[in-house]
Order: sequence, then C-alpha cells, then structure tokens
Amino acid sequence: MRNQYKFSIVLLIVGFMVAVQYNTVKKPEVRDTRDVWAIRQELAAEKKIHSELLSDLREMDKTIDIYEASKEENAGKALLDTVDKLYEQAGMTDMEGPGLVIQIRPSSESVAFGLPIEGVSPDLLTRFINEINRVKGNSIEIDGKRFTSLSSIRDINGKTTVDGLNVSVPPFSVKIITQTFANAEKILNTLHASEIHDDFYLDNLILEISEPEKEIKIRGWKERYTNLFLKELPKGE
Repeated sequence: MRNQYKFSIVLLIVGFMVAVQYNTVKKPEVRDTRDVWAIRQELAAEKKIHSELLSDLREMDKTIDIYEASKEENAGKALLDTVDKLYEQAGMTDMEGPGLVIQIRPSSESVAFGLPIEGVSPDLLTRFINEINRVKGNSIEIDGKRFTSLSSIRDINGKTTVDGLNVSVPPFSVKIITQTFANAEKILNTLHASEIHDDFYLDNLILEISEPEKEIKIRGWKERYTNLFLKELPKGE
C-alpha cells in the first residue's frame, strides 16, 4: 500500500512537469507581429524626434556661443534678444505671417434636424492639433486663445479648456501661422487627406478650411506668468 502511495506521488510530479512543459510549448513568448511597414513608421517617428532634439541642442549651442562671444557691453543685448525669443516661443507676443484659418461649425444636418450642438471634446481637439503639428513650427490660436507647447487642453467641470479658459461651443475659428507659405499649403493638404473630418462629423461638426493666406494675425497670450522663485539680485552681487 505504501509503495502504491509513493508511486502515485511520483506519477503526480511527473504529470505536473509534463503539463508545464506542454503549456510552455503551446504558449510561446509573445512576438512582435507587426509588418515591416509599421516598424518603419515607428522608426521614422523616432528618428524625427531625434532630429528635433538635435535641432534644439544646436539652437542652445548658438545661444551659448553668442553669450561667450559678446563683449561686456553687448551681453545685455544678447540677453534681451534671448528673452524676446522666449516670450515669442511662449506665445506672449502678437504674431503675423503666412498661414490659414479653420472654422469649426455645426454640420448642416445637425442644424436641419435641430440636434443639440455640444462643445468639442478635449480628446478630439488634441487630435486635431496633433494633425496640424505634423508640419512643425506653427503658431496657433484656438477660439482667441493662444496655444503653445506650454499649453494644455483639459476638461474642467465638463467644459473643454485651453490653459484653463473655456473653449466656445462651435462655431469658432482656429488660426494657424506657419514658418513659410509652403508649410501652410502642406497643412491644407494634410488636413484634406486626414480622417479627422470623420471624427468631427461623428460629433455633428465640420471643418471649413480656408485657402492659405500670406498674412494671418494672431494675438499673444495676455496673461502674464507669475514668477514664484527667481529673484533679481542687487547690482554687484
């Protein structure tokens, strides 16, 4: 009886080991099943990010070179030029240049059937801005609110906001200033080919995209950033 009991335990252990081995063979380690095109797209996106970082580093190196090359009397001017550039990057200055205007409006069907028009959701507005920024170097104004790399799009108490300011229920406009007129044309073509129109249409909204213009004006961010930590030292320190 004791021998049968030991033999049963041995068989149980052997059976468990066989089951584990079989399960390992049946469920191999998950592999990347993406096709070559998908991998190439991801690689291209990573290379683009790498290129942008290198451009930023080169720009910083230029600024450092200017400071080091400036004589004492020109150091102040170099610093003021840098401050002006930072104000521009933060969207605190009025801008003018080539670009285009996009109107976000209720669809004609929603108006005809009297459907309620709700605001653009934060997710949809973010995806829309991402489509625009496929072409880099843009300055954007959303419903009169300046949007920069420092800006945020959030839902606050059920309202879509840009930097804490409510975005109007459509219709409202989005103004875009590009670095060149050719870039404005690229954005136009990108948006015409994008599926973002379908996303807006599902929310009973449409995009009316104007032809590129040589002169578009957008306002700077009127609110001032509060400095909590930096303090100006007395002269000589």
